[in-house]
Amino acid sequence: MSLGRNLKGQGKMSIVQKNTWSAKAVRTCTSMMPVSGSRKGSCKRCGMCCKLPAPCPFLRYNEAGESCCGIYGVRPPVCRKYPRTKPELITADTCGFSFG
Repeated sequence: MSLGRNLKGQGKMSIVQKNTWSAKAVRTCTSMMPVSGSRKGSCKRCGMCCKLPAPCPFLRYNEAGESCCGIYGVRPPVCRKYPRTKPELITADTCGFSFG
């Protein structure tokens, strides 16, 4: 995934601009809001969202190479709901979620 390219249909903000600590803070603060009704799909366990903007210390991989959460049962809402809205979907190239 090229970090400098613009995302089609998601405004002019590049992935680099969305993958910052301040963008993570916004996602965390808005994570108490509901998930968009247009979200479709399911997690592919690629682990890319667990690396925004830096790898999570609880990110683990199983024998099959699938990502898993070391604190899955108590993970925060920002993790449970990613991507909550289409503009939040930074990992569109690998994520199993999409928006209609």
